[in-house]
Amino acid sequence: MSKETESKETEAREDKKGAGVKFPPPLVLLLAIAAGFVVDYLYPVSLGVPAALQIIGAPVLVLGVALPILLSLSFRRVKTNIEPWKPTNVIITTGIYGYSRNPIYLGFCLISLGIGIWSNKLWLLMSTPIVGILIYFIAIRKEELYLESKFGDQYRQYKASVRRWI
Repeated sequence: MSKETESKETEAREDKKGAGVKFPPPLVLLLAIAAGFVVDYLYPVSLGVPAALQIIGAPVLVLGVALPILLSLSFRRVKTNIEPWKPTNVIITTGIYGYSRNPIYLGFCLISLGIGIWSNKLWLLMSTPIVGILIYFIAIRKEELYLESKFGDQYRQYKASVRRWI
């Protein structure tokens, strides 16, 4: 067996886990929102948003839910995995990915933000930065290292030209 063939086989075995993200990012979102509701139940604090403006939370929430759903179609179209614990075989750089490297995670933050505004609850609104920070440490860092090691200069160029969030 040639060294090149052996190298490709080793790379394929190592890539079975993708970025190696062990904790599902959607679960981060759900747990942060649940924690926001629990803290609000124990220590209720209103945002002070007038009822007429609370409705702004609804379209923010809808956009947050729509982004991951619509983007999952992009992953399906190019036949790559959306789950960060599975291998990626292509980098999506078009559409929304031309503006944000993490639009799905941005959608998660919009869900949290929308629920906080719509429900007029401070603790739910405060879950938004928590979601972003936790997802960065749990998923984004690992994904970026994985994509850079797998796609090299192609990913580095993409990373240099497109912001992480917005």
